[in-house]
Amino acid sequence: MANARALRLRGVALLVLAGCVAALAGCRGSLLRQYEYDEDIHLSLDGSATIYVNGSLPALMALRGFDLDLRPAARFDKERIRALYTSPGVRVVRVSSSRRSGRRFAHLRLDVDDIRRLPSAAPFAWAAIRLERMGPLYRFREDIGPSAGKPVGDVGWTGSELVSFRLHVPSKIAYHNAGKDNLLRGNILRWEQPFSARLAGERLELEARMEPTSILYHTLWLFAGSLLAALLVLGGIVLWVAKRARGRGLRTD
Repeated sequence: MANARALRLRGVALLVLAGCVAALAGCRGSLLRQYEYDEDIHLSLDGSATIYVNGSLPALMALRGFDLDLRPAARFDKERIRALYTSPGVRVVRVSSSRRSGRRFAHLRLDVDDIRRLPSAAPFAWAAIRLERMGPLYRFREDIGPSAGKPVGDVGWTGSELVSFRLHVPSKIAYHNAGKDNLLRGNILRWEQPFSARLAGERLELEARMEPTSILYHTLWLFAGSLLAALLVLGGIVLWVAKRARGRGLRTD
């Protein structure tokens, strides 16, 4: 009996391990990617958004033209970064930093009132953004133009660096131009570009069209429907049990 139980537990463990390996294999490309610069937009259909920006200080200086202290031993000036990204309609919620490959990276969370007005903020002035109704769908489009191209000297770039622009949309995607391999889990789209191409100012076009009803709305209705169905089944079982109990009572009399 003990041996049989041990074999069953071993079998379950192997199945769990195989599932974990398969999951890691399926998402290893996303997990192992390291970007020199990336923007991650969490969009709402009313135009408001939360944006996460992550980039090395040399990349922020080269791409956006910021004046930053790139000395390896320099103190990370959080307030300087906050001031660069703060503008009307854009609130800096959080600023932090890290190091990778000998370079300091800045990490920001921004709350944006209207994504369509974001290009009026200096750090996003390279973009033209539209969010509009197109028939039965909403259409988001962002055209990203030339970078500042500011020289930063030798900061350790090897030429293999990447930039990424990600978009989290709130409803079902009907169309996108990110490519079939760049629709990530859920409703997340990713566009990538070599850092050298972004530095050279090669344009990047992002487009997604989505349904007007949010996934949360669909999920709540699905949950409500499932709950109602469960209650109906439970009610049916209760009535069936009560009916059988009454029947037994009549036969006993």
